[in-house]
Amino acid sequence: MELIKKRNLPALADSAKWRYFNFIALYFAEGLPMGMLFIGIPAWMAMNDKSIVEIGSFDVACALPWTFKFFVAPLMDRYTYLPMGRKRPWVILCQTGLFLSMLGFAFVPDPLNNVHLLVIGGFIVSIFGASQDAATDGLAVDTVPAEEQAKTNAYMNGSRMIGSSFALTIGTWLLTDYNFTISVLAIAILIGIIIFVPLLLREQISERLFPWSTGEPDNNNEKLQINSWSAMVRSLYMAFSLKNSFLLGLLLFTSQGAYNYFEKLLPIFAVKVSGWTNVYYSHVFSIADLTGGILGILLGGWLIDRFGKKRMIYTYMFFICIETLLLVFMNKYWTNVPFLYGFIVIYRWVNAFAKIGVFAIAMQCCSKKVSASQFTFYMTIGALGSMVGAALIAPVKSFFSWEISFAIFAMLMLISALILRLLNFHKLEQQISDLADLDSERVAVGVS
Repeated sequence: MELIKKRNLPALADSAKWRYFNFIALYFAEGLPMGMLFIGIPAWMAMNDKSIVEIGSFDVACALPWTFKFFVAPLMDRYTYLPMGRKRPWVILCQTGLFLSMLGFAFVPDPLNNVHLLVIGGFIVSIFGASQDAATDGLAVDTVPAEEQAKTNAYMNGSRMIGSSFALTIGTWLLTDYNFTISVLAIAILIGIIIFVPLLLREQISERLFPWSTGEPDNNNEKLQINSWSAMVRSLYMAFSLKNSFLLGLLLFTSQGAYNYFEKLLPIFAVKVSGWTNVYYSHVFSIADLTGGILGILLGGWLIDRFGKKRMIYTYMFFICIETLLLVFMNKYWTNVPFLYGFIVIYRWVNAFAKIGVFAIAMQCCSKKVSASQFTFYMTIGALGSMVGAALIAPVKSFFSWEISFAIFAMLMLISALILRLLNFHKLEQQISDLADLDSERVAVGVS
């Protein structure tokens, strides 16, 4: 009877639609705290006359844990409870931690007058957000076939943008009309509800739904599982000793750093220069992310599959560069609401498509043996770039005008496009595959 009931429940390995649903839900949950931590709360702080240094310290605190993911991901590759899957136990654990940390963050007392507590709370939430992201990414690399990766990345990044937009809209409304506690608490409850998705969707049909259920580890997962630190270090070293791995990491560092730098400038610019309120900025940004997320889901993967990753990413990066330069030279329109509104919406659309392409390349070039560690390493480099981008805001605005500050972003986009030009990701994918085969042969003949 237990076996019959278990087989009536879906498994990721058996259904593309359930894979898509699983990653849409998990990335939507990931986007919920990000909408408030990275956009809503900084805009709220700016509206309440907090200094750029205070806002920047909160931004850095929220970005910093995303650079720690590489210390967590190897634990996920090395240790797991295989009867419940390679990554699913970690996804459940991290999603639960994200829910509980948001609950705690909601009760920071008088946050505008206790910025240090606000910074600590944002830091703790981001620790669990980053860990959930690492576990989910590892699960995606393990379970998504190559032909579905572009579409899956479109769904993941699109749903994260929608989650961020949704939380930004609801959170800012509750923050303005009620208070900080109610705003964050509402988002925490949504995160808690989504815990049921990884609880009920197994990786393989043979595995246990819960620790006390019946089921056995999947044979392929047992073969992929690395049971020694030396083997893991060897696999990672072989993967990251390649020139194209370095270039891919550099691309993620520069592009994600540039995006975060620009997106932390925008709310400060909109409030202090264009005269917007934090509520109106949050509304515009949430509309941009909602529509950008939907477009990413509908078109992002299709465009990449139809025209190629490199060609489309080039197009997106050069478009962002040109759009930003138009903003620089059309400063007389900075207080024109339709102009800035249109700029933000179009930027977020193109930004969503560009990220889908870069993340699809990173996923394509990962070995399943160290999926969480390798993909997370790439994402950690991107997060490190994001943190550096956020940290640049205070010194840049202390010495340069808004025009030069925006022009720096355009320059970073050009540098990212140049790095992409040097990257041969098809060669990297083949090299990763060859190294994984060689490593498996070494294990088969007993070479440590």
